[in-house]
Amino acid sequence: MEMSSAGVFSSMQRTLRFYVALTTVAGLLIASAVYVLDPAYYPRYLLPAVLFGFFGFLASLKAYSSTREMDGTIAFLPFLSSVVLVPHWLTVAAVAGAMGMVELAGRRAPLKAIFNTMQFSAASAGSVLCYLLLGGTSLLGPRRFAVLPYVVSVVCFFAVNSFAISGITSIQQGKSIWTVWGKNLRVTLLYDVFAIPVVFAFAYTYVQFGVIGASIFMIPVLAARQLYKTTRQLEKTNQELLELMVAAIEARDPYTSGHSRRVADKSRIICKTLGLPERQVERVVVAALLHDVGKIYEVFGPILSKPGKLTPEENAIMRTHPLKSEELASNVSSLKDVLPLIRHHHENWDGSGYPNGLFGEAIPLGSRIIMFADTIDAMTTDRPYRAALDEAAVRREMERFRGKQFDPKMYDTLLGNSGFSRLFGDGASIASPKTPTRPLLSLTRQA
Repeated sequence: MEMSSAGVFSSMQRTLRFYVALTTVAGLLIASAVYVLDPAYYPRYLLPAVLFGFFGFLASLKAYSSTREMDGTIAFLPFLSSVVLVPHWLTVAAVAGAMGMVELAGRRAPLKAIFNTMQFSAASAGSVLCYLLLGGTSLLGPRRFAVLPYVVSVVCFFAVNSFAISGITSIQQGKSIWTVWGKNLRVTLLYDVFAIPVVFAFAYTYVQFGVIGASIFMIPVLAARQLYKTTRQLEKTNQELLELMVAAIEARDPYTSGHSRRVADKSRIICKTLGLPERQVERVVVAALLHDVGKIYEVFGPILSKPGKLTPEENAIMRTHPLKSEELASNVSSLKDVLPLIRHHHENWDGSGYPNGLFGEAIPLGSRIIMFADTIDAMTTDRPYRAALDEAAVRREMERFRGKQFDPKMYDTLLGNSGFSRLFGDGASIASPKTPTRPLLSLTRQA
């Protein structure tokens, strides 16, 4: 018995609500433990707790969308500084209050607001608890600063925050929480390690120079984050405009609709399998997204929809589409570095391809990757002249053209990798019932 898309969506909502409730209970229990450990109120703690809570509020307002599910924020910086200045329930209360105001200002849905507030509260409470239990004391007091409690408290904060976010993401993506958590850690670990001395410097600045010194410290941090946020938003807008343009081009042909997006996704998988650096991966993906934009010209329309074999004249016209794609992409200055990848994505390893007849290593690596992804997508989707092939048939065809059309080393690496089947995921999902793609929760995570 298959579950409908509406049923899947409803089940996911119930799971998310349960997870948010679990996070809320955990946050309240850890916060209660902090309060029980030292329920007294100390007037000297109030100002730094409120001040650094306010700094966290300002930092969260500068959050940017790092993915469709998550927002990036540096609110952790003042929050963790508050932990070593005020290792007390006042810090937990200030963090909860700051995040609550952020959620109200952003007018988030109640479920999102509760989760974001409570996961930060749980992270800060866990951090305070670790700090105190390991013998950490406030930097505002006379006792000597202890490194171990401080480092453990920072690690605890990041671990709780990252794990909580990974739980939501795993529910929405249907993946193992450990897989998602491991992926998130690989992305954020360097930033988390770098944050350890910065957090201490921030707190120490307050100890030495008070409110004014801490405020001056925060100004360049917020400015840098604003610059980074603006840059990321521009990159995201450019990417979305490219995808919109490609979607508009492909919309006229039901047989190629979504093709460039799928080729871009498959190219990313191939790049990751080959171990390419992230920057290079992104440029190959952009080139893959644009590899067929030249087909927007009307001359290609009748040929693309033709069910029978192409004439020599039609073949000659089709062989010009990489040049047309390069020509269109050349109008965008930021795409200069991907033009060769677009131009040569139909070059064959043995030199029999077009438009320039390049062979072997002379073909740009990105072009060889796009060729591989493009071919797999073409074979695994229905076309006017034939039905889609299954994975076994594709493997046979790829073997036939190893060293002719495809880079043999790339072929061996990909075909021998257990992740090869991932290249068939998108094609397989096209005919499946549509499940909701709108994120159910927009999450706040440190970055």
